[in-house]
Amino acid sequence: MAPTGPLAGVLVIALEQAVSAPMCTRTLADFGARVIKVENPAGGDFARHYDDVVAGQAAHFVWVNRGKESVTLDLKSEPGLAVLHELLARADVLVSNLAPGATGRLGLTAADLAERYPRLIALEIDGFGAGGPLSHKRAYDLLVQAESGVCSVTGRPGEPAKPGPAVADVTTGLYAALSILAQLCGRYRETGTAGGAISISLFDTMAEMMGYHLNYTRHSGVEQQPLGMSSPAVAPYGAYATGDRQTVVLGTTNDREWQRLARQILGRPDLAADDRFRTNSDRVRNRELLDTAIGDWCARHTLAEVQKAADDAGIGNSRYNTAAEMIDHPQLAARDRWREVDSPGGPVPALLPPAVISGFDPPMGPVPGLGEHTDAVLAELGRSAAEIGELRRGSVIGPEYHAAVSGERS
Repeated sequence: MAPTGPLAGVLVIALEQAVSAPMCTRTLADFGARVIKVENPAGGDFARHYDDVVAGQAAHFVWVNRGKESVTLDLKSEPGLAVLHELLARADVLVSNLAPGATGRLGLTAADLAERYPRLIALEIDGFGAGGPLSHKRAYDLLVQAESGVCSVTGRPGEPAKPGPAVADVTTGLYAALSILAQLCGRYRETGTAGGAISISLFDTMAEMMGYHLNYTRHSGVEQQPLGMSSPAVAPYGAYATGDRQTVVLGTTNDREWQRLARQILGRPDLAADDRFRTNSDRVRNRELLDTAIGDWCARHTLAEVQKAADDAGIGNSRYNTAAEMIDHPQLAARDRWREVDSPGGPVPALLPPAVISGFDPPMGPVPGLGEHTDAVLAELGRSAAEIGELRRGSVIGPEYHAAVSGERS
């Protein structure tokens, strides 16, 4: 089937591991780009082996690698590196997030690539960015969240926590995809934009995510403390236990909403008129008093009663859900957000990408087996079956891919 979508015809080569770069390239694949994932023949992307809960495959890998082709190449060998350069000569984009210094050792620095492939957009994701005292360090999601201060504003005072999702990896991957799209847009608008190097670090992305907290502390001198499910910026805003042992989340963002919450939901005109709660800054200073009043009211009502009252008053509210409850969430079901994608372990469920584009159905391509597309891509580059066999005997590429009899696609 011919590729479709806004990025149809764009070829992306991925030298990637774990989550950040794979999230970038999966996003490009969701928009119709062809993504060739180059993996080490000795095991491939290490995220393949985090666990085996998704039909024998790792949950992380299945999540961020659908719609790609897997080619195994030993890039430390001259023949393997030669094949990579043949791919780069045809490519529009190279995305990498290898260990510090790895692209330099392979001769794939920004300067090397710009000279050899002037139309290639080469994006490299690293941990801390070049030119600083931490630039040499390995960086994983948790490490960067801790270094950038994210963990200090998450959790409870004295009990810092990492946000559950891999927010450093994911947001960096999305910023990377956005940067590539900007370069492609410049090229196709004939603005003179050709290829060029893009570098993006997990640390810089998390520094951006900390923008509010950094601004507040820089200009106030106050280190805001983590508030669990609440926010240091606004009040009332948080989670409250209901009478039927559920948890409701209520939020206000301005003085008018606070007045409606106090008068129409709590039935407390005295609180609405109290100068201690007149402005948001006042309410933040007196957060505990408000949380006690709201908590007492919620404890006397069921979740359904609280949410109806909030909806009637035009107050933002939600139900606290677990991951298991999210899987069967009625909002996802009603909007038909789940699809099945093929994988080496058989069909697996996957959510559609967030963007809904009129007239375009995301391809939702299969999750690739390690080296599944090696022979086909090499044949596309003009290698004969005998030449492919020679590369295999020399361990330049991995073993011939065979789908398992049970569960895997044929």
